[in-house]
Formats: sequence, C-alpha cells, structure tokens
Amino acid sequence: MTQELSKIISSTSDARLKLRLLAVSHFLDGKNRTQISEYLKVSRTSVNSWIQTYLIHGISGLKEKKHTDRPKGLSVEQLSQLKEFVVSSAVKADGGRLQGKDVQCYVLTEFGIEYKKSNIYNLLHELNLSWITMRSKHPKQSIDAQESFKKIPNKNDP
Repeated sequence: MTQELSKIISSTSDARLKLRLLAVSHFLDGKNRTQISEYLKVSRTSVNSWIQTYLIHGISGLKEKKHTDRPKGLSVEQLSQLKEFVVSSAVKADGGRLQGKDVQCYVLTEFGIEYKKSNIYNLLHELNLSWITMRSKHPKQSIDAQESFKKIPNKNDP
C-alpha cells in the first residue's frame, strides 16, 4: 500500500492533498500522530482529522471537497446601478469627493444590503472601478484669482 501511496504522492500537484497523503504514509509506516505533526509542521488536530478521514473513507476522502461560494449580495442590475451612481457622483460639484462610507450608505438605503467598508472597496474593484481620485477643489475657488496671483512678480523671476 505504501508504494501505491508514494506513487500517488509523487504524481499529484495539489500541495494540500500531498501533505495529507504524506501524513497517512507516515502513519502507515508506524509513526505516531505527534511525530507526524512535528515532522510536517502542522497541528496534531489536523493530522488526527486526516488519519481519521483516511481510515473511514480511504484516499478519496482526503481529496479537497468542492467549496460552495457565498451568494452575492447584489444582483447584476443592482451592480450596474451602483456603478452608474459611483461614476456620476465621483466628484461632487460643491467640493469633496465620494468616499467608501458614501457608497456603503447608498447600498444600504437603495438595496437594503449592509456591506463592511472593506467589502465596498472589493465590490468596486469587481466593477473595474479604481479608487484613485483627483485633488479636490474648494467650492469657492476662483480661477481668475489664481491666474492673477500667478502674474505677481517674484524675485526668482527673470
């Protein structure tokens, strides 16, 4: 059995499965679970779990199970509406800029779904929106006053 197991270990490219199979191989060679955990640098609880699974289900029980993803909170239509909101209100006319908490509040009020702020940024990344902003402008700034200030002679001017 250990020769067959060593062939499977050398042929697999899945690192997690390889680690589990190594633990089983050491177990079949007569090592105790504490020694195996120290050798593989994993917890003894994991080794216990892998050995128990192997004894009940065999090698097939050690393979990674399919993970079920958590369903998305927003539908495709809601995501497109969110993207439109972010693009249209990215720069506010009265100064300032759109922040993550603003998007978070919008999602909560419009769709009734609560996201953490860090997940809002992940959501925006999925919508191909980068969080790079330009420098904000003061609502009372005057372009004419800025241009006239530039014309004041400076001692460094030629």
